[in-house]
Amino acid sequence: MTKIRCHCGSPKNFNECCEPIISGIEKATTALDLMRSRYSAYATYAAEYLLATTYISQRQYYTRSEILKWATSNQWLQLEIIQVTENTVEFKAYFLDSKQQKQIHHESSTFKLKNGSWFYVGGNFFD
Repeated sequence: MTKIRCHCGSPKNFNECCEPIISGIEKATTALDLMRSRYSAYATYAAEYLLATTYISQRQYYTRSEILKWATSNQWLQLEIIQVTENTVEFKAYFLDSKQQKQIHHESSTFKLKNGSWFYVGGNFFD
């Protein structure tokens, strides 16, 4: 089995870092853990996980097909964590778009802990 470094930028291998969270074996214990696992989910096209970790009141704004289209049309290069509080994570996601142009998605995401699980609520985007 080939071990690959985790997509989230952790020095751990994917199978020891985000994969157990994405597969449901483990839970994200912090907002940052959830943010990192969601980035890795985009890189591995885990649309079901992305929907499941979106806060229930926000799921109506996303579809599996839209998530999958966004995930697969981009080549995910790097996640940079800028600032973390208990329930927010500011980050930059670097990627190549479908035209192989370098792009940066800069967001401050808000997360909510409910019944022992973290969920993505929404984000404020930067230019």
